Amino acid sequence: MTGTGALARLALRLDRVRLTVWVLGLALMPMGTAANYQKLYPTDADLQAVSGVLSNPSLVALSGPLFGVSIGGLTVWKIGVSQLILIGLMSVLTVVRHTRTEEETGRLELLRATVIGRYAPLSAALAVTVAADLAIGLLGALGLVAVGLDPAGAFAFGLATALFGVLFAAIAAAAAQLTRGARAATGIAGAVLGGTYLLRAVGDTGPAALSWLSPTGWALRMRPFAGERWWIALLFVGFAVLFAAVAYVLADRRDVGAGLLAERPGPAGAAPALRSPLGLAWRLHRGLLLAWVVALAAAGAVMGGAAVGIGTLDAPNQQLTDVLTRMGGRSGLTDAFLGAVYGLIGQLTAAYTIQATLRLRQEESSGRVEALLATRVGRLRWAASHLVFAVLGTALLLAVAGVAGGLVYGAQVHDTGGQIARLLGAAMVQLPAALVLAGLGTALIGFAPRLSALTWAALVVSVLLVELGALFGLNQHLLDVTPFAHVPKLPGAAFTATPVVWLTVVALALGAAGLAGLRRRDMPAT
Repeated sequence: MTGTGALARLALRLDRVRLTVWVLGLALMPMGTAANYQKLYPTDADLQAVSGVLSNPSLVALSGPLFGVSIGGLTVWKIGVSQLILIGLMSVLTVVRHTRTEEETGRLELLRATVIGRYAPLSAALAVTVAADLAIGLLGALGLVAVGLDPAGAFAFGLATALFGVLFAAIAAAAAQLTRGARAATGIAGAVLGGTYLLRAVGDTGPAALSWLSPTGWALRMRPFAGERWWIALLFVGFAVLFAAVAYVLADRRDVGAGLLAERPGPAGAAPALRSPLGLAWRLHRGLLLAWVVALAAAGAVMGGAAVGIGTLDAPNQQLTDVLTRMGGRSGLTDAFLGAVYGLIGQLTAAYTIQATLRLRQEESSGRVEALLATRVGRLRWAASHLVFAVLGTALLLAVAGVAGGLVYGAQVHDTGGQIARLLGAAMVQLPAALVLAGLGTALIGFAPRLSALTWAALVVSVLLVELGALFGLNQHLLDVTPFAHVPKLPGAAFTATPVVWLTVVALALGAAGLAGLRRRDMPAT
């Protein structure tokens, strides 16, 4: 463990801005949501009316069950799942960045040439991440108490959020020991995170036992503001300790820079496809793209099936329409639900878009691109070979989600062909907004490569503004900052081409500017 403190201070120094944004953003979100719900539902009659609406199976699949009819219970229902996903994502990215990424770039080997113990890097990464998780939980709970909510429920919600983040920090630590690449480790932990959401969605609307197999289900079933179940915290602690112990054991059994999952030896001669930059890029991107295809197909199918539940209401309900409007829908109960769902899927798919785009920076920082550019391959040709997967890969993922949702929903309403076309359109209209983030990432790589990771911050801000902007009553000019605010909410709203065209123009302009900067700057960036 020698040197753990010094490495922890170094990690805090490197992530001082990034972690501050994460902690403050996630800590303030519950307090802001609760304060706005106090204005929207000032009486018990208002709360009772909306509670009946939120028991609809489709909304339960999307956001979980409403356990407590109160401002606190409604707050947990609205942001609980989002809060869990975001803190899980923060934990995964932070742990992988300070473990596997440091190994992949060679910096950890340099550090370990000094007086650094074998377990120190992993311990420092876990310590920093757990501290951030606990800070989010504590500050979030204090914020809920500050707006007048029950302290027991507030601290139960804060504890559930913090322990969820701690568990995924441990899962990410174990995943980082399995592979040689940071992207693969992030992909493994991210797949587990997405799987817990889908498992919870199926369990909350079907066999209840499935929800108990999901950490997301555990967190919601701590029942903040609805008769807290404190013992569930032991599940988080037990599994977090288990995964952390596995991570330490695996770290002790592998070489620095290596992973425990055996890599297949390559053929003696390179395949003909690898003679071009595009073929090489396909080899680098195909694993990530395939994993995302499976995830988006599952998400589209689950949410397409859940949409049928909206139709079980006997008559249109104004409270339900209001809820869906705040989630991103516009008109018509089922169409508004589907519009909200595909808005979320568009934001989720943008995570792949960013991953594929930032592969440019990863190839540069690892030093591999220098060997490639020493041949007849030019910079623009190399960059285009990766960006084509950011563009076409995003389009493919959205199409898969649209078709999967249309197949499942259409089969249940006996209109498979018609629903595939409608939901495919609802998915594909998200493409220009995701490509704006690809353009932003390219621009940062071209002009400020060290800041390229801020593309992730842009996605997080976009998600928060879209999901909570209307609830908080934010100024429309502020909401317009995110590209997803301009996407037509199909199938619940009429399609207008103007915002789609403008988003495409912005994406192309940012991408072109980034490529121009990449062509002129030093490489690798110093």
